[in-house]
Amino acid sequence: MPHGDGAIGGQSKPSIRLGVLGLLEARHDDTPISLGPVQQRVVLGVLALHADRPMSREQLIDAVWGETAPAYALNLLQKHISGLRRVLEPVRLARSKSQLLAWTDAGYRLSLPDEALDLEIFDRRLGRAQVARTAGDLPGAARALHEALGLWRGPVLDGLSSPLLDAERDRLAERRVSAIEERIDLDMAVGHDGDLVSELHQLVARHPLRERLRALQMRALYRAGRQAEALAAYREAQQFLLDELGVEPAAELQTLHQRMLRGDPELGLPVAETVHLATPEPAPTVPRPAQLPHGMAEFTGRVAELQRLTDLVDHEAAVVIAAIVGTAGVGKTALAVHWAHQVSDRFPDGQLYVNLRGFDPHRNPVEPSNALRGLLEAFAVPAQQIPTGLEDQAALFRSLLAGRRVLVVLDNARDSEQVQPLLPGSPGCLVVVTSRNRLSGLVAGGAVSVSVDLLTAAEAEDFLARRLGAPRVAAEPGAVNDIVRVCTRLPLALAIVAARAAVYPQHSLTALAAELREDGGGLDAFVGESVTSDARAVLSWSYQRLSPPAARLFRLLGLFPGGDLAVPAAASLAGVPRGEARRVLAELSGAHLLEEPSPGRYSFHELLRAYAAEQALAIESPADRHAALGRILDHYLHTAHRAERVLYRYRPAIALDPPDPAAVVLDPVDAGQALCWFLAEQAVLLAAIEHALPAGFPAHASRLAWAVTPFLNYQGKWHDWATSLTTALAAGEQLGDLAGQALTHRLLNLAHLQLELLDQADVHAGRALELFEKLGDVAGQARLHVDYSWVLDRQGDYGAALERSQVARDLFRAAGDRAGEAAALNRVGWFHSRLGRHEQALRYCHESLDMHRALDDHPSQADVWDALGYAHFHSGNYAEAMACYEQALGLWRELGDRYEVATTLLSLAEAQQAVGDTAASHTLFKQSIGIFDEIGHPQAEQLRRRLNLDV
Repeated sequence: MPHGDGAIGGQSKPSIRLGVLGLLEARHDDTPISLGPVQQRVVLGVLALHADRPMSREQLIDAVWGETAPAYALNLLQKHISGLRRVLEPVRLARSKSQLLAWTDAGYRLSLPDEALDLEIFDRRLGRAQVARTAGDLPGAARALHEALGLWRGPVLDGLSSPLLDAERDRLAERRVSAIEERIDLDMAVGHDGDLVSELHQLVARHPLRERLRALQMRALYRAGRQAEALAAYREAQQFLLDELGVEPAAELQTLHQRMLRGDPELGLPVAETVHLATPEPAPTVPRPAQLPHGMAEFTGRVAELQRLTDLVDHEAAVVIAAIVGTAGVGKTALAVHWAHQVSDRFPDGQLYVNLRGFDPHRNPVEPSNALRGLLEAFAVPAQQIPTGLEDQAALFRSLLAGRRVLVVLDNARDSEQVQPLLPGSPGCLVVVTSRNRLSGLVAGGAVSVSVDLLTAAEAEDFLARRLGAPRVAAEPGAVNDIVRVCTRLPLALAIVAARAAVYPQHSLTALAAELREDGGGLDAFVGESVTSDARAVLSWSYQRLSPPAARLFRLLGLFPGGDLAVPAAASLAGVPRGEARRVLAELSGAHLLEEPSPGRYSFHELLRAYAAEQALAIESPADRHAALGRILDHYLHTAHRAERVLYRYRPAIALDPPDPAAVVLDPVDAGQALCWFLAEQAVLLAAIEHALPAGFPAHASRLAWAVTPFLNYQGKWHDWATSLTTALAAGEQLGDLAGQALTHRLLNLAHLQLELLDQADVHAGRALELFEKLGDVAGQARLHVDYSWVLDRQGDYGAALERSQVARDLFRAAGDRAGEAAALNRVGWFHSRLGRHEQALRYCHESLDMHRALDDHPSQADVWDALGYAHFHSGNYAEAMACYEQALGLWRELGDRYEVATTLLSLAEAQQAVGDTAASHTLFKQSIGIFDEIGHPQAEQLRRRLNLDV
């Protein structure tokens, strides 16, 4: 617990302090608080680990008692909450509402002052250390870690137990050990070795399986002039891992051992000097995302709201949250984005933007976990380093923003619960949330509510003047008043009318106002509960004046829930040539019924999409609607398939039915064009997969998920990959397609393997194997055993993985699949290498290579050359290893697989590093990073951080 620890930024100390990093402690100023019986302290511990986030009664009961909850658990919980309120706020008047432990619509919320919880301070200092290290300030990073670790007094909530506390104790203990490893690494980096050898001996004894600790122990001994003991420490580690797990040390530990055997002089230097000698480039720059959408040049009014937001910028005491709330179409997003652009220079560390789709009638709201992944990727956090759990993702996001000034715009939020995990935890950050919901949970927690109402009559007139010209508006004041009245001063309605008037400058505003009045109705729906029921007056007034082709496309666009569409997709939807679609889209854009956020791509406001869908249901027959969706899904499926064939032509092709003749299918001419198409369309492709199943196109859902599989995998978009395959699995079940289900389970195994979710990977591998056995597909069973070996490889069970590979070899042989048998032989060789049996590995891999050569199977030959390189490298035959990697590299280049080229360059770089050719190694690392950058893979940033490069 942080006794006497001053607050950051010169703030006054909070009156209450809570400590969870050891025994549970609470203090009013410096006076200890008696927290009551054990179970009451457990409740407080659970709430403390979820500080500033509401927990429902059900969540709390599950966290405190789990499956052993008594029938009267709710009564007990309420009793403990009352007891905690009494001891935490003893001077609170009996009839006043608790300020610390309040009940909100979402549940109980423990609201602690800034700097009151030692775990929060720990997280902030970890974040400060990360920022300092990234910026090259190694002494500052070391200091921050020493301060963070000094907060720990023992195991988290020592002596208390519950299902949640036990799980969190283990998770936080892992974070503590990782922080200790980082601190020791930094201490050595700045030359503050001190008594690290003694400390590391104790740590290794407590955590004997942590190879990073063993590497640090070896380095500390070597730097202290105790080379023999350092080498003995390696032998001890090697023997322990063989005895306990049956595995050799990882490559990092083996490489360190080799460097010590060679007497590498750089090992005796502080790491800061070593990096300077080996890589003279400056430290990488910290990414500064600038994600704000384009603002409106003709923004009107909202002077008071803009000033209220601006007043929040200089508030340094804590994270500032502004909740911009109001009805649909009132201009919440326009206000948020316009103001954000005005103050963007006040947030030099970045501006983030997420559309949370809280009220999209056709697409699900964005899950907080998906939003967090996007926010973390904006700061170049590699996909494989993003935790899978929501709480861990949120903690990483808070740590990443610690010490930075970042503006976060969370648009179209569903409710407070969707937003809570996305909030930073450090002063200097400002969050703007827009929503139709009042966000009472956020406001209760201290957010500033900025209510956006309809424009005043003067603002509405100015709105029209900015779009139509002041002279034209001033010339017909009566007509302008009528337009403003019929539009009920709603910005969206005014924009649509202004667009219509601007297209026909020769028409008088009086005539336009008369036409608008004749359509009747009003816009009560925009200020009431529904968003479309009575909004038709202005919307239909603009829609009914479209040409018939434009009106039809407008209706059909309402059927497809994807984000923005390109011209070929719109042409497919309508079943018209691209040239005609382009002309019709221009008409819709000119009428402000569509937006063109980037050249050639078009999107809807959600209210317009709802209105368009309503018109489609009223006018288009079910057969026509089904045919239109079929055409656009054919466009995405067949174009994705052709792009995949260009990028990964050696992979097995998917069997597809012919597309609808009226669907536009693109033919990428080269890998660059294919990759650009995937990158531009990835969000829409995922939406298409999600929509195809409920829309009655299960075959499209499954095949499109398979078609995007290599792209999502090589891009590191493994969460999206797993999500799309889950939809494909449901589609296969709906179709009764056992073969498709087996394939999808197999791919889900690989996706979860990439996500390090090994238990889930194992489940899908097992289910796929059952289906292949039921189908009598022996080759499919064999492939599953190969896939299983990858799971076991990640788990470090190389012996079991070898057995799986041998079973696969025998099954392929029984099925007469020579290519499969050769591939399995290569896996057998690989796992012999992993077990340290490199001579046997070479024998099996060469046998595999001979078979692949006889089959003229170039991609598989490349895999074998890579395995041969690995075996030679770990035998210490670096020249042979490099020769093998060069063979693999040539084949991957010939095949055009940029990802495999990049990974093989990494292997070559490590081999060059092992023989001491630092310059050649450095060049190869840079080439690999360049390719990862080109294909948009997160490993590029991971390598930069590992090597301290700026390329």
